[in-house]
Amino acid sequence: MKTTDICDHHIDEIQIAEPIGLKSYGGRREFSGQIETVKCYEDNTFVRAALEKNGQGKVLVIDGGGSTRCALLGDNIAELAQQNQWNGVLVYGSIRDSAAIAKIDIGILALGTHPKKSAKNKEGMTHLKIHFAGVDFIPDDFIYIDEDGIVISAKEIT
Repeated sequence: MKTTDICDHHIDEIQIAEPIGLKSYGGRREFSGQIETVKCYEDNTFVRAALEKNGQGKVLVIDGGGSTRCALLGDNIAELAQQNQWNGVLVYGSIRDSAAIAKIDIGILALGTHPKKSAKNKEGMTHLKIHFAGVDFIPDDFIYIDEDGIVISAKEIT
């Protein structure tokens, strides 16, 4: 469902993310699903671990603290996410391998790109409420993303 239609019909039931400069990099421009979260800073250990699991019907939201000093996701992890049936990944941080990611059938949003890998120090947390872009991303809520924006609902909107 388009974010504009969701806003038109469910405005009192949703949160609308502030436009903070997230760009679409994946092969899908429109995606949605149940939220799963990772909070990490310049370390993608928990990102990979989350995307190794079955993600059918889900979108992984990563709070990378807005860091643009390294990438939290590259083409290998994006391919893994697609193979494990994730609908998409929203990264409050950077990605790498953007040309390859553009060919993968998955939604990927991020602040930008950076060629450097992240650390692998096993630092981070999963399945917790995170906050950026003026909204709360709560595990098991639903997120809808397209060219016009990002909306979040506690209940699935059909």
